[in-house]
Amino acid sequence: MYRKISAAVASAIAVATSGSALATPRPWQLGMQEPVTSIAQGIYDLHNVLLVVCVLIASFVLGLLLYIMVRFKASANPVPSKTTHNTFLEIVWTAVPILILVLIAIPSFKLLAYQAHAPKIDLTIKATGYQWYWGYEYPDDGISFDATMVQAEDLKDKSLRLMDTENRLVIPAGKNIRLITTAADVIHAWAVFPFGVNINATPGRINEVWFRVDKTGTYYGHCNKICGGNHAFMPIAVDVLSEKDYAAWLVDAKKKFAKVEETQAVKLAALAPAAR
Repeated sequence: MYRKISAAVASAIAVATSGSALATPRPWQLGMQEPVTSIAQGIYDLHNVLLVVCVLIASFVLGLLLYIMVRFKASANPVPSKTTHNTFLEIVWTAVPILILVLIAIPSFKLLAYQAHAPKIDLTIKATGYQWYWGYEYPDDGISFDATMVQAEDLKDKSLRLMDTENRLVIPAGKNIRLITTAADVIHAWAVFPFGVNINATPGRINEVWFRVDKTGTYYGHCNKICGGNHAFMPIAVDVLSEKDYAAWLVDAKKKFAKVEETQAVKLAALAPAAR
């Protein structure tokens, strides 16, 4: 029943959007972005079911209000009732909301437990928030780089304004990813909604979350905390590659970012005699 309601709502949204792709945000988009992880799918299904519950409750309350306005208006009741209590009704309107909340809590707690208990991890990535960009580190591979927003004048044909980064985070499809977050200055939040991920990055603390993306492609997110003047210019771009393509990227990335570190070391060494 839970899945059927969610599927019906999702189908209605798909029709309303006239077949537009939901993998990236679109102007006038209706509904959430397409979920590409099991966690995001669970959030999406729960959202769709709760939307139906909210509409039914709101419709029921509106119906009661309209009935009361017509049935008990002054012209129809010149002598108003002096009833103050009804034990049965008071029990019903207390017990029914409690029952609804309990029924909502069951799938909610199951989803929270699923998010909290990570399976066997294949890749660990550390994301550090700075004002106003992200730094990524692959501890097992010795790779680290920064991901700053692509400026308007540097946009390429397939780049999205205010959403693309100079260096994208790259992960393999079909692998369990552990993302560790922290921050160097103020509180940030790493949020990529197609992954169902929205996790704080707090100075002096480590948070972690896991996800698994089975669909290759490019996905976008942003810092979801108001972290200062350039908060709006702190995007997240993630490339999800096949295992073969990821292995090829990893080889190139080790060379590319090692070369950057070497260049910085050479510059520091050149400045050292002048400092003395």
